[in-house]
Amino acid sequence: MTSAEALAAYNCVQDKLKAGYAKANLSEMEDYTSWTNVATSPYNAATHGGRYVNNWANDIAKARYLKYEELGTMPVGSVIAKDSFQVNGKGQVSPGPMFLMEKMSAGFDPDGGDWKYTMVMPNGSVFGQTNGKNSEGMVFCKECHASVGEDQDFLLLLPEEVRR
Repeated sequence: MTSAEALAAYNCVQDKLKAGYAKANLSEMEDYTSWTNVATSPYNAATHGGRYVNNWANDIAKARYLKYEELGTMPVGSVIAKDSFQVNGKGQVSPGPMFLMEKMSAGFDPDGGDWKYTMVMPNGSVFGQTNGKNSEGMVFCKECHASVGEDQDFLLLLPEEVRR
């Protein structure tokens, strides 16, 4: 799918995504579409199940995140949100989960860079959260992000061709 097609598909499903995720009542992602979308268009993310995602950075995160490989350590309170959707072989678009990373205070999860991972399903149910509900279901996120480690503060960065 081209960038223009991905953006058109996203525009069709965006309201449904926002409405579904809002049912989770998580303050850390409230009104996430008012944040900075650091992607110029949704992109296919193999690390998120082959879904198309955007990368939204809250006000605390955006300046540092936009430095990409040179970001250093993100400040506490940084939140990166990835809303997602899928497109099947017939071109039908369907909502996917919201993937959240929130930088917590030192000691929250030292082995994971003190990031809290949360996955919210399209219907607003919370699949899991680090050190919370179904924490064991979120170990995959931590393990995947550990592949880049401290050099990028455990952040898997979006492809260069869709970076702002």
